[in-house]
Amino acid sequence: MSRFMGARYSLFDAYTPGEQPQDRQYIKLNTNESPYPPSPKVRQALDAGEIEDQRLYPDPECTALRAKLAQVYDLQPDQLLCGNGSDELLSFAFMAWGSRGAAFADVSYGLYRVLADLHQVKAHIVPLREGFVLDDRDYLGLNRLIVIANPNAPTGLALKPRQLALIAEQNPDGVVLVDEAYVDFGAESCLPLVGRYDNLCVVQTFSKSRSLAGARLGFAAGPAELMRDLKKIKNAINPYNVSRLTQRGGIASLEDADYFLLNTRAIMQTRENTARSLTAMGFEVLPSRTNFLFARHPGIGGAALYMALKKRGVLVRHFGAERTKDYVRITVGSQEQMAALLDGVRAIMGGIRA
Repeated sequence: MSRFMGARYSLFDAYTPGEQPQDRQYIKLNTNESPYPPSPKVRQALDAGEIEDQRLYPDPECTALRAKLAQVYDLQPDQLLCGNGSDELLSFAFMAWGSRGAAFADVSYGLYRVLADLHQVKAHIVPLREGFVLDDRDYLGLNRLIVIANPNAPTGLALKPRQLALIAEQNPDGVVLVDEAYVDFGAESCLPLVGRYDNLCVVQTFSKSRSLAGARLGFAAGPAELMRDLKKIKNAINPYNVSRLTQRGGIASLEDADYFLLNTRAIMQTRENTARSLTAMGFEVLPSRTNFLFARHPGIGGAALYMALKKRGVLVRHFGAERTKDYVRITVGSQEQMAALLDGVRAIMGGIRA
């Protein structure tokens, strides 16, 4: 860093994204990307006319996109706000609602700690219970911004909407934000609760289940008053935050419900098959409602397994914190990619036994 970098920013720990190595071709099972391309309707939507219109600014209101989201999820347009990925909306939330502090789990999406530090929001870290279980009772009466990834990452475990509704009811003076980045892979969404509670906000992304990680698109849903809070922050920082191409692509993706269901179901089936195979090899695999698996083996540490797989051209994710160091997080890829992963794991475990 240069000598001009402010001390406030030079000292905090930034979020570490998953590896994007360039040294060789890897099977990438480390960043929870979809193994399938976006809907063919997305390609059709990004036609030559739209390319020419890139000279024009995008609609800062995302009017057509919000209208389509409202139709798909049975909401009103003023209950929605679109963002440059859900991470941007999470950042807005910490800025808008974090004055009393923020509470989140000790094992969860690492960006929450970074955002609390970045925006000088006092963090209240709530340890997960045994087995990485998030107990809703630990969040009652906190009355500050509460951020819960549901399903959680990197564990893959999920709560029921009624549990999150209870947290909202018991924290009337704080916003409860439910981060549903992975909800489309078998968990239950809290979107039907939007409007019932004046302090509940749900955030989703197009990166995982809709195969648009490169487009950077997310949305927040909640009471119109909460959306106005986030919109005020957005307009102060980045009013044209969602590009024309991304807005068009997002609408096209929402219009192809059959393709969306086909891909999510395929990923869930591959997930279950992979979990059974790993369990048969002696792994402990947490029950996942996401597009990844969180697993450990008593015969090899998480870091060692990560490195051994990397040498074989397969990338998974390892988190070195004390509670997670024995585990690896494995993105669910195509059937062919998971077959290669399992072949690598068998070879590694066979070498250990030998």
